[in-house]
Formats: sequence, C-alpha cells, structure tokens
Amino acid sequence: MYRALVWKVLLGILPPHHESHAQVMVYRKDQYSDVLHALKVIRFISDATPQVEVSLRMYQLEYGRLPRSPSFPREPEDEVFLAIAKAMEEMVEDNVDCYWIIRCFVNQLNNKYRDYLPQLPKAFEQYLSLEDSRLLSHLRTCSAVSRLPYDLWFRRCFAGCLPESSLQRVWDKVVSGSCKILVFVAVEILLTFKIKVMALNSAEKITRFLENIPQDSSDAIVSKAIDLWHKHCGTPVHSA
Repeated sequence: MYRALVWKVLLGILPPHHESHAQVMVYRKDQYSDVLHALKVIRFISDATPQVEVSLRMYQLEYGRLPRSPSFPREPEDEVFLAIAKAMEEMVEDNVDCYWIIRCFVNQLNNKYRDYLPQLPKAFEQYLSLEDSRLLSHLRTCSAVSRLPYDLWFRRCFAGCLPESSLQRVWDKVVSGSCKILVFVAVEILLTFKIKVMALNSAEKITRFLENIPQDSSDAIVSKAIDLWHKHCGTPVHSA
C-alpha cells in the first residue's frame, strides 16, 4: 500500500518530512511536464508512443544522451532501462511517480552500485559453492559459469525474469541499500531448479532455461533468497 511512497523517500524523490511532500511533488510534476513537452516539440515522441519509450526518451534528454534521431539503434544500457521501466510500470500506476522512481532507481544502479555490480558474479560463485558445491562443479564442467544470464540477473535486477509481484520484494532491498540480495536470488534460483539444471549438459541449454524459469515458484524463491541473505549477511541495515 505504501511501497511507492517509501521508495520515493528512500530514493530522494521526496524529503523525509511529510509536510513538504505535496509541494515537492508539484515541482516533480512540473519538471516531468516540461521534459515531456520538449520531446513532443522536437518530435521524438507522440501521443501514440508507449509509456516505457517515453520514460527512456525523457531520461536520455535529461542526462544529455538523446540520440540525433529516434531511429538510431539503442545502446545496451537503453535495453536495461526499458526492462526496468516495463517492470516498474506494472508496480506503479501514476506516470509521474513511475518515471521518477525509474529514473532514480537506474541512477542508483549506475552510481551507488556501479563498483559493486561487476563483483556480483564472483559473489554468486562464492555463495553457491557454500550452499551446493556439487551444483557449482556441474556448472563449471559444462563451462556454464561465465555464460549465466548475469546481465538479466544483476544489471536488469531480474526485470523480465521474475513476475512483478515477486520482483517488488527484491527491489525493496535494492532501493533500501542492498544490491547483494540479487546474488542470493540467483543462488536460490539454481538451488530451486537444481534437478533440472543438473540434467542439462551444455552451457547453452542451462542459460536458456535460466533465462525463462517457471514463474509459479517465484514467491518461494524470493522468500528463500531473503532467508539466505539474512543467513550470510546477518540482518544488515545497508548490506551492499
């Protein structure tokens, strides 16, 4: 019920003091409207443009990364942004709130977690070894460790992998200061589907399966991942 509000405070969109929220959101809405209007004037978007595309173009314009033409091919970081935006759109109804949360969430990944994200694959190996060394050995035997969907897991924070109802519980941790939760979700996915993964004998098959895991286990995976996070990290306030 209060998730969007709490995220806005934690991400710095709103100040901690409730009395200022209404006035600050007026400024946020005005800025949103100005950027939206500018994109329409230069004909980068129209009323028919999908909202996730609108969010991407707004972000690009605000950070000086708008290409010369809407037809220019997208960069890899644009695809990451769109995946996160598409998932966020399912969680946050209001377009203004949604854009600001996407914007600040992506900035947090690019700035606060910039040095941590490249280390997550190594941390994944470390914790999987502690939880199930035989499973890790199988991945190594299949030469699958370097080909796991780390981009989907860690850069996109499981957007497009887990359904939004489960994903938002993971993103609660990311927003509040821990990108390490992503490692434990990845470990728990491997543990949950161990029998299936052990039966696959090539890196390509393993990766393809992990990119399209069954959705019906996602709530249990996230709950167990949070338990693993507490087990290995204690109960940190901000466990990066």
